[in-house]
Amino acid sequence: MKRNNTELIGDVIRQFLRQEGLETPLNEYRLVDAWKDVVGEVIARYTTNLYIKNQILYVHLASSVIRQELMMGREMLVRNLNARVGSQVIVNIIFR
Repeated sequence: MKRNNTELIGDVIRQFLRQEGLETPLNEYRLVDAWKDVVGEVIARYTTNLYIKNQILYVHLASSVIRQELMMGREMLVRNLNARVGSQVIVNIIFR
């Protein structure tokens, strides 16, 4: 018996996550997890806390020099992090 109403499992899972309201928290987790890969190991060592609130990524840094450098490349970081996740998760980054 052949079935014509088949769907890809990935599409079904994405649809389920969207319906249950789990897609946004999952993407936020992926973005925070991607921080280390996007900025590199050295900068990640100076990062003390990362969290997302209202589409803004808050980054606590232990070095004021690195904070200044990252502030200059903020827009590129937002683009790279969102591209890594594959959706628009954040619109801004605030360094503290």
